[in-house]
Amino acid sequence: MSAPLLSLGALAALCAAFAVVYAAARWIDNYGIVDIAWSYAFSALAAAYALFGSGWPVRRALVAAMVLVWSLRLGTHLLVRIARKHPVEDGRYAQLRRDWARGFALRMGGFFQLQALSIVLLGIPFLAACSNPDPSLGTLEWAGAALWLLAVSGEALADAQLSMFKRGSGNAGKVCDAGLWRYSRHPNYFFEWLIWVSYFVFGCASPWGWLGILSPACILYLLLRVTGIRMTEEQSIRSKGDAYRRYQQRTSAFVPMPRHRPRECSTPS
Repeated sequence: MSAPLLSLGALAALCAAFAVVYAAARWIDNYGIVDIAWSYAFSALAAAYALFGSGWPVRRALVAAMVLVWSLRLGTHLLVRIARKHPVEDGRYAQLRRDWARGFALRMGGFFQLQALSIVLLGIPFLAACSNPDPSLGTLEWAGAALWLLAVSGEALADAQLSMFKRGSGNAGKVCDAGLWRYSRHPNYFFEWLIWVSYFVFGCASPWGWLGILSPACILYLLLRVTGIRMTEEQSIRSKGDAYRRYQQRTSAFVPMPRHRPRECSTPS
């Protein structure tokens, strides 16, 4: 099947799927489940591209495996986290309820449909690789696979360290600054971005794969400016106050780096 037809078919299927997810979110009154659906949806997308793509079967299988491992790990991590908190909703979506109070249902419905579009756009590297007939793997593909392994391992470690900290007795309401979190306030986001960089690098070995630059660029923008660091830190300041402000002063926001020298933190008037 041609690449344009594959992508259009994927978009139609994903729009329908996210309409169902939206209905489920309204039914349980928890819009945070969109994150679970978004994560798992990449498995279905990569599987479809691998099954119906016209490229070399070995490359198609490798792409599907890379996406499947990342997608299922992240989706299951989010599923467990959201299920434990339910019916309490993730702070980001609780804030959107307030920000979008006027016309909330319509705006949130549009937000869910945007997730379907984002998956197809972010999946450009998968589509390019699954359409590549070259019967061998090149240097860029091996480099992309190696970076992917590093990034997936780093993200899994960061998530595990945060979960362990939260389960620790006496840590409720405290700031996690152990392990990777000592060197970055959001190491999970950093490694998530690296995963998308790895997909781009892998896809660059295929014709039109350079278009996949959209994936890490969009993810970086979302993490830094939209629903990632900005909203997460606003919520952390609301819940942890000066303790989190001190953490901000001495710890890198994104890229893991040595800690800054702490400075006196004052509560803004």
